[in-house]
Amino acid sequence: MGSHITHRAAVLGSPIEHSKSPVLHNAGYKALGLDHWEYERFECTGDMLPGLVSGADENFHGFSVTMPSKFAALNFADEVTPRARAIGSANTLLRTTHGWRADNTDVDGIRGALGELLNGTSLSGKHAVVIGSGGTARPAIWALIEAGVSHITVLNRSDRTSELQSLFDETPTLLSYAPLDSTPTDADVVVSTVPSAGIAGLEASLAIAPVLDVIYDPWPTPLVEAARAAGLKAVGGHVMLAYQSYGQFEQFTGMEAPRDAMRQALEESLGISEAV
Repeated sequence: MGSHITHRAAVLGSPIEHSKSPVLHNAGYKALGLDHWEYERFECTGDMLPGLVSGADENFHGFSVTMPSKFAALNFADEVTPRARAIGSANTLLRTTHGWRADNTDVDGIRGALGELLNGTSLSGKHAVVIGSGGTARPAIWALIEAGVSHITVLNRSDRTSELQSLFDETPTLLSYAPLDSTPTDADVVVSTVPSAGIAGLEASLAIAPVLDVIYDPWPTPLVEAARAAGLKAVGGHVMLAYQSYGQFEQFTGMEAPRDAMRQALEESLGISEAV
């Protein structure tokens, strides 16, 4: 791209070589003719993040942040959005006149994927099952609460709901726990935030409602296959990945994300070609 690059952004994490963020953002730049923009990737652990970001030259407008650096990004930032603070991690750092602002657009990712999964059907007053209680469970819960669900059951090997309770404190949404191998009897949506190996053999008992599986490689996942075999709709983590990138793109560039071009580039790079 040469010396005419004047605007930069990048993704930080470790390992980083498989990140699809450069595919998404660079496709967006290309679609809008932003040939003076470039998006890169940097190997970055949590310990490395403060030095790397504070040492970045002024051409860098923002950073996408993946594991294991999302907690460091939150702690490093000069300013934190309410949702990033509540979730306890950040996947976005934006340069501002005051320093760096942390946000969590994983919420947008979950919201967008749920919108496609449910075809716009409201979740208000509904029951959601969330599998897992780790890093991705928190933005999933935040998005579900925002969508108005009345009850979230968290399925996990151990009861870690005490760590999640603060997300529910200011809301009317109920939180309950069930063991991973229990079969939920009713749900309007199932969101799995765990690796496929973590629920191996349990897929049929978990696929009781439309499924959002945050995993997308390899695709389709066993849980998605189980849902589709049961005649239920399912979407994968690549849909979430696309939607979380749009907000980052808009924060970094100040321009509306060309969603179709970004989504198409992502699906081509993953070898996924399915109508949504």
